[in-house]
Amino acid sequence: MTKQKRELIEGQPVLVVIDIQGGGSSEDGEATSDMPFMADYGEYMDRAPALVNKARECDIPIVFFQEAHRRNLIDFGRELDGAEGIHLLEGDPGTEIDPALGMRPDDYFIRKRRYSGFFGTEFEILLKALKANTLILIGGHTDVCVHYTFVDGHQHDYFCRVVEDCVAGSSQEAHDAALNAMEYLQTGARRTSAEILAAFEAFKKS
Repeated sequence: MTKQKRELIEGQPVLVVIDIQGGGSSEDGEATSDMPFMADYGEYMDRAPALVNKARECDIPIVFFQEAHRRNLIDFGRELDGAEGIHLLEGDPGTEIDPALGMRPDDYFIRKRRYSGFFGTEFEILLKALKANTLILIGGHTDVCVHYTFVDGHQHDYFCRVVEDCVAGSSQEAHDAALNAMEYLQTGARRTSAEILAAFEAFKKS
């Protein structure tokens, strides 16, 4: 059977901004919280505001995610059993959404305790209300929260796209492997920010 060719945007798109928060990394790539970051992590995140602004201009819904943990650490679960240390605690300045994104009080905002945006949140309810078909993912980490959200979106039958120059991982190797894994699930999943900007503009005119 011949595979059906999919468009970059199928039906209603939603821009999903995953964990672009003030924690970030330093200019030399060293973590400012107890987490690993690939080199030039910040440069990848610097492309996000343009995508957010274009989505607004084209009336494409945006969902902002914030990973945040209670200060008594009760909701970390097994998260601290791996490479990551304590990070993104409620009340810490670095846990807040990066102000460069220009998030507004009436924007769709979801706080999550675990990696996937679908796990223990109202994300699926919101997507159904928005009549979403295509999820366009940006943010971090490519190999953790972005990847796991992509996989759950795929298993919920959404068309998923990852903006490969606007996501960044815990290391270059992990970043590349995660992008390949997402492309394996959906051919054409890997896209550039230039492609997404053009697709948003075309969607506006359709």
